[in-house]
Amino acid sequence: MAIKANIKKDDRVEVISGKNRGKVGRVKKLVADKKRLRVIVENVNLITRHTKPGPNSPGGKLEKEAPLDISNVALLCPKCHERTRVAHTFVPVVGSGKPRKVRVCKKCSEQIDEK
Repeated sequence: MAIKANIKKDDRVEVISGKNRGKVGRVKKLVADKKRLRVIVENVNLITRHTKPGPNSPGGKLEKEAPLDISNVALLCPKCHERTRVAHTFVPVVGSGKPRKVRVCKKCSEQIDEK
């Protein structure tokens, strides 16, 4: 069964718990484990990896982002710039009879999905 989440790739999020609390960044990738969903956020939760030199890379110390649990981040609303929960509503599509499900900010009721 797929794990559902209200946070998607390229969303702006804020870390709400842990050693990186208060940091803001964009979601680079969602990583699904067997039971939980994790996110990789730009320039947050940096770790150092020591790599051996190879034919294409010089090696040495590399800093990269490690995954965070999705429960430790909160979505930032692009309109009111506050962290928020997500609601879902249906918006009619022009030229088609089918409505489309979109994400909406709980605080300012503005649409989060821009498409």
